[in-house]
Amino acid sequence: MILSNEELKKIYFGAYEFEETPDGYLKANQYSGPQMDYFHNALEMWSERCDASTAKTLEFTTDASEVSFDYKMIWKCSEDSVELYVDGLAHEIVYVKDMKEEGSIRFSLPEGTHSIMIYLAIDATLLIKNFSIDSSYQIPVKNTKVLWLGDSITQGYGSLRSSESYVSIANRYLDWDILNQGIGGYVYDKKSLMPMPGYTPDKIVVALGTNQYGAETMADVEEYYETLIGIYGTEIPVLCISPIWRGDNPEELPVFFRFCENVKKIAGRYPNIKVIDGLTLVPHMELYYLDNLHPNSLGTETYAANLVKEMKRIGF
Repeated sequence: MILSNEELKKIYFGAYEFEETPDGYLKANQYSGPQMDYFHNALEMWSERCDASTAKTLEFTTDASEVSFDYKMIWKCSEDSVELYVDGLAHEIVYVKDMKEEGSIRFSLPEGTHSIMIYLAIDATLLIKNFSIDSSYQIPVKNTKVLWLGDSITQGYGSLRSSESYVSIANRYLDWDILNQGIGGYVYDKKSLMPMPGYTPDKIVVALGTNQYGAETMADVEEYYETLIGIYGTEIPVLCISPIWRGDNPEELPVFFRFCENVKKIAGRYPNIKVIDGLTLVPHMELYYLDNLHPNSLGTETYAANLVKEMKRIGF
């Protein structure tokens, strides 16, 4: 059977709202309209990446033998992947470099009833329609809504695999209903923080700062947390992850480390904000990075495992 777009929305996780194109494709947005307007007018890098699919997922349980969907790729940058997971394990990978601008993806499923996750690309914008499945399916229930705010590392650049961003990996353990508002090149910028009508997260994760450690003052960081608390109040738990290690400018590391300490101090002023030291999450070794800035798959696996362990330890 072919799902209508309204039915497709019910298995589509990671979207705040949806748009339907005149030719019937469904576009899932993780930002509100006013937020996207801000990004489109502020900087080209943000404008492109606020539209990206950012490893959103299609999730369901089924005994089907096959699923498929039509896609249209309206933008791409780095060539990561669309991936099928079966019962928590990678089962098939389609790389963006091998995908045409428009086409269909078909996945064969193993016999029996299985939990299925399909990760869409991170650094591309995929529109989809005509999702087809040859059996009935059940929609998972997720009880915790989490807003994830960050830069390119949170959006997922580095691993070059949609399922291997640290957020994607961590959420295979946590099973939250996440809204990933990580965006390449982003900084502590209060202007992007806006109320999103109809959406109130149960928790918020902030992982920002690596793109602005050379700032002369910490005013932007202070104003960001003031704005965040002004919108969401002090009842919603917030987690601040200070920047992880970066080794691309070794001579600047003292400045970088000082900035990280200041981020932790500012976030730690608020009673509802818990802080995790990002420098403890990924080894300070080139082996764990694509470019000494963005963690590769080894780095994201390590980041996610240590992050989940720390979240549990501090009760977040």
